[in-house]
Amino acid sequence: MRDGGCGVDAAAKWRFILATMPKITFLPNDVEVDVPEGTIILDAALDNNVKIDHNCGGNCACSTCHIIVEEGFDTLNEMSEDEEDMLDEAENLTDVSRLACQCKVTADLVVRIPEKSSEWDEDDTF
Repeated sequence: MRDGGCGVDAAAKWRFILATMPKITFLPNDVEVDVPEGTIILDAALDNNVKIDHNCGGNCACSTCHIIVEEGFDTLNEMSEDEEDMLDEAENLTDVSRLACQCKVTADLVVRIPEKSSEWDEDDTF
């Protein structure tokens, strides 16, 4: 099927768009999602039913959306002073820790959602 008589195959266009979109792999769930460039990691997780705490609603006012960036750390936007301050409160902090609510995706990433001392209940929303 052709698109608008311009000779562009709509299916090929979508394959190209999906192939060029950054991919995030969420561990330990091993969930892979394609996202538009500029997507916030927390939004990508929530939009794809990946459980990640976010007590402040993604406003950089807590550290519950702490992630460990296993691949692609250097492609993320620069960390703000507020994020640095909040990360000081995170459990299992590493040199490649970030807050998912503050990271814009520009390239493929592999992120780990670290175990926390709090447990999810079946009735919890995320």
